[in-house]
Amino acid sequence: MPSFRPAPRRRCRDLSSEDKAGGLRILFIVPHYRPDGGPGAQLFTLLCEALARRGHRPAVLTAVPHYPSGHVPEEYRGKRPAWSLENGVRVARVALPSLDRRSLWRRLVQFGCYQVGATLAGWKQKADVVLAVSPALEVWLPCVLLAFARGRPVVYSVHDVYPDVGVQLGIFRHGPVIRAVGALEDSLLRRAAAVRILSDSFARLMLSRGVPESRLHLVYDWVDTELVRPLPRDNDFSRPHGLSGRFVVLYAGNVGQIQGLASVLEAAALLRARPAVLFLFVGDGTARESLQARARRMGLDNVRFLPYQPLETMPWVWASADVGLVSLIKGAGLGALPSKSFAILASGRPLLASIDEASDLVALVDADNRTALVDFDGRIVAFGEADIGDLVPTYATTVHKSQGSEYDCVIVPLTEQHHVMLANNLIYTACSRAKKRCFLVGSHNALMHAIRNDRTKIRYTRLADRLMDN
Repeated sequence: MPSFRPAPRRRCRDLSSEDKAGGLRILFIVPHYRPDGGPGAQLFTLLCEALARRGHRPAVLTAVPHYPSGHVPEEYRGKRPAWSLENGVRVARVALPSLDRRSLWRRLVQFGCYQVGATLAGWKQKADVVLAVSPALEVWLPCVLLAFARGRPVVYSVHDVYPDVGVQLGIFRHGPVIRAVGALEDSLLRRAAAVRILSDSFARLMLSRGVPESRLHLVYDWVDTELVRPLPRDNDFSRPHGLSGRFVVLYAGNVGQIQGLASVLEAAALLRARPAVLFLFVGDGTARESLQARARRMGLDNVRFLPYQPLETMPWVWASADVGLVSLIKGAGLGALPSKSFAILASGRPLLASIDEASDLVALVDADNRTALVDFDGRIVAFGEADIGDLVPTYATTVHKSQGSEYDCVIVPLTEQHHVMLANNLIYTACSRAKKRCFLVGSHNALMHAIRNDRTKIRYTRLADRLMDN
């Protein structure tokens, strides 16, 4: 499908009669907000504070910090939600139990607590528009009760496609669970006044879920370029951590299953004879402990792990790297555009991506490279713009199913292993399907056996008996 472009803006309802105090009242339903970790927390903090500076009145229903491990800091435990003003933004943080998010059921408990808590905390909130962030597993209840039930338009920001991403990671394994998660997601997608997608590939997925194209809006993730900018390689972060004088390959962010970071350890093993090269992981997540244990078993002294760093330190973290790494498991890159990509580019560092070659990230950083990448059973072949017309669909079918059809080119494999099917009537049928070319691939003995075999077998389908029975 052609590259998606945002549809023209469509007014959900007349918002010209804004409150006399000025600015839109925008209610954000986002489980992560600074000082919580993760890309969503930083993105929506930047957005809300920018809206507040422009005279709007954002209010945020979020959870206490718990990303990515699920563990809640002591200072946030046991507190009831209370509204506070932070840099011009009203924020209410919902209490959550401190749980290990590696367990699906414990994660669902946190999701449920947030939904109930956010609904209660926002019950008396007035809003002209509501912005909620996927997945519906976390925000469905407050969306329904605080927005849809009150006739408020909803902007639904899709960051991952559910239940697809959960199925891919093996989190959702049972049909009823998959269908239930999909039904929740579809109920928000189809009722939202606008659906924000963060990359081109999301458009096709959303259209297949029944979202009209007129409601889709492509808005890439953003980064604070006044904070993250090119800085000296030798700095107050690199020196105390022994990074000066080494070639640093940096991965910073969530260390989860979908990142597929085990392949980075394999690369580190190949480069262990070059002590100047260091692989640095900065962050946390459900896969960090297993990744560290694997690095120890492999004896990799050129791999180092550091915890999440404060926001104000991150520009110097990026500056300490020679290369910034983006990694996703095979298939995950086709529906994702990691926000850390923008931070790496803003820091002025090269970006190294271990990601599907047909992903939006590749298209974004190499938009002028007009090539099509075709996967021939694991062998990637690039076709230039002038060669695209030479690509035609190919099919694998049986001789029987091909009857009545014709193809420009037919390839017939002939081996003695399937000698039962070596008969001249089948070979004739296969070859006569070709309009231009026919290739027989296999052994000479198999071909000669098929040519000589003119015996036909009676097919006992019992069709006549069945017709008589009816």
